[in-house]
Formats: sequence, C-alpha cells, structure tokens
Amino acid sequence: MSIPQDHLATLLGAYDDNLRHLEARFGVRIRTQGDTWFVDGDPAAAARVERLVSQLSGMMDEGHRLSDRDVKDAADLLVADTAVDLREHFLKSGQLRQAGRRRIVAKTTNQKLYLEAIDRHDIVFGIGPAGTGKTYLAMAQAVNALLAKKVSRIILARPAVEAGEKLGFLPGDLQEKVNPYLRPLYDALYDMLEIEKAERLLERGTIEVAPIAFMRGRTLNDAFVILDEAQNTTSEQMKMFLTRLGFGSKAVITGDITQIDLPHGRISGLVEAMNVVGRVEGIAFVHFDERDVVRHKLVQAIVKAYEAHSPSHSSGR
Repeated sequence: MSIPQDHLATLLGAYDDNLRHLEARFGVRIRTQGDTWFVDGDPAAAARVERLVSQLSGMMDEGHRLSDRDVKDAADLLVADTAVDLREHFLKSGQLRQAGRRRIVAKTTNQKLYLEAIDRHDIVFGIGPAGTGKTYLAMAQAVNALLAKKVSRIILARPAVEAGEKLGFLPGDLQEKVNPYLRPLYDALYDMLEIEKAERLLERGTIEVAPIAFMRGRTLNDAFVILDEAQNTTSEQMKMFLTRLGFGSKAVITGDITQIDLPHGRISGLVEAMNVVGRVEGIAFVHFDERDVVRHKLVQAIVKAYEAHSPSHSSGR
C-alpha cells in the first residue's frame, strides 16, 4: 500500500504505536519502506488493513483531523464488525457531539447505539463493566443538551454506598462525607467544561450533584438527570428515582451489575428494574461488554479475565 506522505504520522502513531496495534488486532505483519506499507498475513486480514487505511486517508483528504486514538478505535471497530463504514461511524456519530470543550465520538458500536438511544428516548439504561464510557457519554449528552438550551439544568445522582470503607469514619459533615462518592461525576463534568464555568453553574444550581436520597419528594421538570452506579440502589430507591421524571426531562441510568456493594440479601434496584420495566415502551436498554472498554488495553483484559474466573459473580446479590 502507498500511504500519502501527510497521513503517515497519524497512521503510524507515536513511536509506531498504531502500527503495532494494527498488527496485534489483525494478526498481520506490517513492514514500512518510506511511504509504502507491506502487509504480510491472511489475505482477508490484509484486506481489512487496506480498507482501514483507505477510509481513514479519505477522511483526512477531506480535511477531517484524526487522532492516534481514532486509528486504534477504527481497528477495533473493524475487528468487531467487518462491514462497518468507518467514515459514517466517525463523522455521523460525532458531528453533533460537541460537549463543552470536548468533541465526543463513539468509539464502539455499542457506544454509538447508546448515544442514539439517549437522543431518541426519555429513559435509557446503560449497563456494563467499568471503562465502557457509560457515565462519560451520558455526561457529554447532558452538557450538550444544557448548552443547546434543550434542558434548563443537569442533575447528577449517585447512591452513597460504602464499597469497603465506612462513611461514618470519613471526616467532615454529611456533605463532606458523601462528596468522595460523587467525585467521579465532578471529574467528568470538569473534563467537559472550564472549571470556572462549571463552578458557576454548580453555585447557581443549574448543575446539581447529590446522593440519590436527595431526590425523594421532588418532580424533576426540564432536566437531564443521570443516576450513576445504579447497581447500588435499593428497589425502593430505583422506583422513587424513575417516578421523579417530569415534563421535558431525560434520565440516564448507568451501572455494572457485577459490582454490587449492597449488604448481603438486598436486591439491587438496577437488577430488579431490568425485569420490571425492561419491556416498557419508551425505555431503552443498552448493554456493554469487555469489547467496549476504552481505558488502558489491560483493563479490557482484566474485565474479561474476571468474567471467565467467576461467572456466578455477575448474578448480582
């Protein structure tokens, strides 16, 4: 394959890291000589490498900027779905996903389905392991909706459930005790908005971060509501949350049913909701797996290893 000179740096990646990723994902050997690549291996796999290079080069020719991460994501997408149209995936799924200072592009097929489900439905459940982008993408959609004035506020909620540590032993008053449990929501928020802007919105109450217990007795109109770590809600909390939704509002519920920290014998509200409202029209469920993990490549292997080691762990207690 002959590679356009101005595309080489992107396709190769830093220290040829993208090249090594393509070799590992497609099971081929790639040798380079100037702007020419020689791909040795199974003809079908070599054809997929050629298709990847051709489609990504075409996008760059049109002026679209691609990152090293985009090249790796494209390879992962082609491995998962040999018929995927990379141009359609990156451009169509990313064109309306400007969340504050971040441009959000779905990196897997399930992430694309998740973003589309949030667009089309008022209640969406995103269920799967850590690192699949469930909370981050929901936050991106929420910020996008707020900045576009589709909603007037964002409400971020989490159950304050101990995962090995006890709340009572943490220093400070109640708000200071629960803040560590809400920290991941703040982190995602600050990643998308300038800190000063995020702080102003928090001070005004335009963005609210709170334990789920604070939702009781409220009706949430004209809001984008995210319930994170929903596997740690009780049945009562989940029912309470789902019935808070008011006019002009959306709710996204995220959780991992293999990571339930409730006391033994308590039923997870998320597990129960999957059975109770799973067929209710207007509610969408998107399930993620280890192929959707977009953190360090070892995280994907770790998730898969734990699933293989203890399949009964996913039953949820």
